[in-house]
Amino acid sequence: MSQSAATPIRPAEVEAEPGPAVRRRATSTRVTGLVVCLGLLGLVVLLSIVIGAKSIPWSQAFDALFRFDGSNDQLVIRQERLPRTELGLVVGVALGLAGALMQALTRNPLADPGLLGVNSGASAAIAFGIGYVGLQSTLSYIWFAFAGAALVSVLVYLLGSAGRSGATPVRLALAGTAVTAALTAFTTAVLMLKPAAFDQFRYWNVGSVVGRSSTVMWQVLPFIALGVLLALGLSRSLNAVALGEDTGRALGAHIGRTRLLGAVAVTLLCGAATAAVGPIGFIGLAVPHLARALTGPDQRWVLPYSMLLAPVLLIGSDVLGRIVTRPGELEVGIVTAFLGAPVFIALARSGRITQL
Repeated sequence: MSQSAATPIRPAEVEAEPGPAVRRRATSTRVTGLVVCLGLLGLVVLLSIVIGAKSIPWSQAFDALFRFDGSNDQLVIRQERLPRTELGLVVGVALGLAGALMQALTRNPLADPGLLGVNSGASAAIAFGIGYVGLQSTLSYIWFAFAGAALVSVLVYLLGSAGRSGATPVRLALAGTAVTAALTAFTTAVLMLKPAAFDQFRYWNVGSVVGRSSTVMWQVLPFIALGVLLALGLSRSLNAVALGEDTGRALGAHIGRTRLLGAVAVTLLCGAATAAVGPIGFIGLAVPHLARALTGPDQRWVLPYSMLLAPVLLIGSDVLGRIVTRPGELEVGIVTAFLGAPVFIALARSGRITQL
């Protein structure tokens, strides 16, 4: 009697109800967070258009966008600030997404796109092109940097997948580190043998969105767009990869294919971004940690959050670089290093780095 009386007190449907309700609340919170991130991105874009070595009123900025009359202030916005803001937006999306993808693929919370040799491959190709081919313009850098990044990523994957164990995270990391060390030595040798190329390479290597025309952005946009689509399409498979190879395969995930397609996406995203503005550090490393702190480990949310937060950081750093040394400017690659290194050290010391 007591057992039958106890049965209706906790029916199965009552215990099952909180699950969907909690999921709906979590989804609503994450969607709200995406909207907030989008609002922050819009704010830093507006600040990037208005703030610079020369102060320009907000009214002139809006007139330059919608009622252009050819005045000097509006020319500054149209020809200088708008192109660098557009490029910062595209490059930020690429670096943030590439960083999140790299950390998910390797299950290494300290991984960044440079782990696959993308930055070193692009740098080596640019150094060779400047020293021995005579590259002069930013547009001519793009194809060399992209080709170098792609070739090195393929080489790293082949080295990391050799043997019966396949392309494990540790083997990929070791292969990337070895290839990066060799390419760094190659780049240094080229610059020492060709001193005239040093100044030109140094300007590209510091990481900057200054002086790039809109043409540069349109050159790299198709590669970045393809990388974005490919990365977002892998989000479910990346969740399975995070559970380990055996569990992932048991759930029906194709681990090898996921890693291969992920490596292609990282190459497209980081290779094109590096080709356009040079190597910019920290963003691909730290932004995914912030995204996971806000959303949890689900890659279906981590990837979109990283896409929005990374350009907020990059464009915001570019705006800060225009202010701190007026009337001069600090390159965005320098600002991200100054901002990022202390923050990431504090994050690491606090033990809040999310394990993958």
